[in-house]
Amino acid sequence: MRAGPENILIVKKENDKRVREAFHNIVGYMGRHHPKATLFHEDAPDIPPELHKWRPSSGQPIDLVITLGGDGTVLRVSSLFSTGPVPPVLSFSMGTLGFLLPFHIGSFETAIHHVFLGQATVLPRMRLACKFYDRDGLEFDGCGAGGWQVMNEVTLHRGRSPHLTTVDSYVDGQHLTEAVADGLILSTPTGSTAYSLSSGGPIVHESVSALLLTPICPRSLSFRPLLLPGSSRITLQLSEKSRAQSAEIFMDGKEARFLQREEFVSIAASRFPIPCVNRSSLGHFPVPTPTDDDSSPHHNHAPRAEDDWVRDINTLLQFNATFRNKDQGLLRPPDPSEMDIPTAPKPKPEGGPSPGEHHRPPP
Repeated sequence: MRAGPENILIVKKENDKRVREAFHNIVGYMGRHHPKATLFHEDAPDIPPELHKWRPSSGQPIDLVITLGGDGTVLRVSSLFSTGPVPPVLSFSMGTLGFLLPFHIGSFETAIHHVFLGQATVLPRMRLACKFYDRDGLEFDGCGAGGWQVMNEVTLHRGRSPHLTTVDSYVDGQHLTEAVADGLILSTPTGSTAYSLSSGGPIVHESVSALLLTPICPRSLSFRPLLLPGSSRITLQLSEKSRAQSAEIFMDGKEARFLQREEFVSIAASRFPIPCVNRSSLGHFPVPTPTDDDSSPHHNHAPRAEDDWVRDINTLLQFNATFRNKDQGLLRPPDPSEMDIPTAPKPKPEGGPSPGEHHRPPP
């Protein structure tokens, strides 16, 4: 990322006291340390006077987006830039857990400072581009030239229908399978830890160029999630044999439209990923230079900057955690001595031994 972004858009979670406080702290910091930067906010009645109102249709270019809140704020950014390139996104956590929140709000001054120095690198997170077609193959209006842009997943679900839906799936025009299920999920690597994971899909590293097709409650026990090349074009068509007369399409958890029998959605990797600033890119770990003497795979190199993804699946998902050691950050059973559980007083035995003497119960 080049140093010195000029136009900065702040996207924040609404109706949250901590977010409002952090928002005003960042605005104050920017005014003191980077007064030449122009700050923008979505059009709202309560934005401070030093911020400018911004709409997706305004045409005002944005060099950096700062988000305050949960993962939903990053998904909000994706929807704001749904027709073209997305500027780099610097995301701050307000104490909540999230895979898209590499920075804690307490470190916002350091993170912003490194960004202005041009020392930050970004991870381009894949998005999906979706278009809808009727049974005659004619595109529905409203998809835009590049299609709907989705960051996590596209879900085709039976919705309110009590019947399983039948969906024909195609990969690059070749028929893959006829799925009889509650629905299908097509997700990005970023979305692999969302709805797809809850439906039994695998965890996919965010730098892998792939599409993940995951069934939702399939009738066939042999239908397993599939990892497809990121260059594939996937078509999901509601079969004419489907008992459900229609199916609902959800994009990043929001209802998009209904599909009738023989209508379909075409999905491919978008040309416009979301560039997210990496936490590890701002680390200060030395990167070793290989030599002829350390070509052994067991050579003990100096540590590299940690992988955000590896850290997140261990801290957020407790990946493969066992009931062992608290010091290692793993789960363990509760210690009864640490639990505030009242115990009933033991009755004093009549004519029994005095304290300190052993008492053998009668046979």
